[in-house]
Amino acid sequence: MPVILFYRERDRVPLLEWLDRQERRVLAKALTVIGLLGEHGFRLERPHAAPLRDDIFELRFQFGHVNYRVLYFFFGVSAVVLTNGLTKERRVPASEIERALAMKRNFEATPDLHSAEVEL
Repeated sequence: MPVILFYRERDRVPLLEWLDRQERRVLAKALTVIGLLGEHGFRLERPHAAPLRDDIFELRFQFGHVNYRVLYFFFGVSAVVLTNGLTKERRVPASEIERALAMKRNFEATPDLHSAEVEL
């Protein structure tokens, strides 16, 4: 079971900020799929997870008619780093993937500076 880390940028944790803006039922679903990722790691597949590109993956869940995504990457074999969240129409926008890739590069350069363990 991998450790779940949240990407941190100075005193901000982008995914937590996004989650804080969601209603309680959406937050509950997000925490459920994050828990599945923690249990299954690399083995988690569709419908809950899918690769996007350049080692960025998406956690997938729906509430009502809205599709929600949490982007993440693996750091070695023992950690998953959650980067950012979004709602989507058809595809995850390239700008959100690029944002996650920038976070991945920052994290890989200085993991201690860019990681936050959060009690879920």
